Amino acid sequence: MSAPDLNLLVTLDALLAEGSVARASRRLRLSPSAMSRALARLRETTGDPLLVRAGRGLVPTPRAEALRGRVHDLVQEAQSVLRPVDRVEPATLSRAFSLRTADGFVENFGPALIARVAAEAPGVRLNFLQKPDKGSAPLREGRVDLETAVVDQVIGPELRAQALFRDRLVVVVRPEHPLAAGELTFEAYQAARHVVVSRSGFEEDAVDLPFLPQGMTRKIASVVGGFAIALSLARSADLIATVPERHTAVLRDGMVTLAVPTPSQSFTVSMLWHPRLDGDAAHRWLRSVVRDVCATRAAHE
Repeated sequence: MSAPDLNLLVTLDALLAEGSVARASRRLRLSPSAMSRALARLRETTGDPLLVRAGRGLVPTPRAEALRGRVHDLVQEAQSVLRPVDRVEPATLSRAFSLRTADGFVENFGPALIARVAAEAPGVRLNFLQKPDKGSAPLREGRVDLETAVVDQVIGPELRAQALFRDRLVVVVRPEHPLAAGELTFEAYQAARHVVVSRSGFEEDAVDLPFLPQGMTRKIASVVGGFAIALSLARSADLIATVPERHTAVLRDGMVTLAVPTPSQSFTVSMLWHPRLDGDAAHRWLRSVVRDVCATRAAHE
């Protein structure tokens, strides 16, 4: 048995609502002859006349009357399935989102994000995942909903990006460090012992290098995998940590922050997601929340 033509449901709904081939054809923007052919197919498919002549008009048969409500509901439901969802009601949303971020982001923005989500969408859970590398496989594979990163000028078509905030490098030492008092010179900066952050563990992959002068040298005492560890070491020893200012605001509490004594480039931290989530209303709401929270913190710093 061949599958039924579901387009006939729309035709039947219009015919039952209008009670006229001519009016139904205008409603669906079809010619009267095309509508007559569709009615003939409906009669053949259902085995019932559906609409019969009564004077100058058409009246539904008992079978058509029985089908009227069901057909209309089916058509409305199908249209709602295919219609773009422009809005979502956060208060009724039940969903878990995974955010992949470098350390420092959660400490600075996590509490405000969780508070905002709890107020607007109590059924939503935020899962924060560590970001040990720059690969985008978790986004492509759907294991992560959103990611923060410093993106290159050009990203592939498999990702979408939107800027969250501008950041810059700062130098951080403990209050007892000999360089904590006074202006930090470039010579003193180079001569000091540094703890640098590198996801690979190699000095040449330090995350701050792309934003510092090319060819600059410094004494590396330790290479660590994240900003939190770097600042923890600098808090307990006479080490210098060069870290993003806004990204590490909470982590640097109680420490001395100095300007980098050499020209350095600022950079933009963005959020990234996969294009398949572009049209997802719930994901759009999440992106707006992340963007607003980051902007609000920027206004207070």
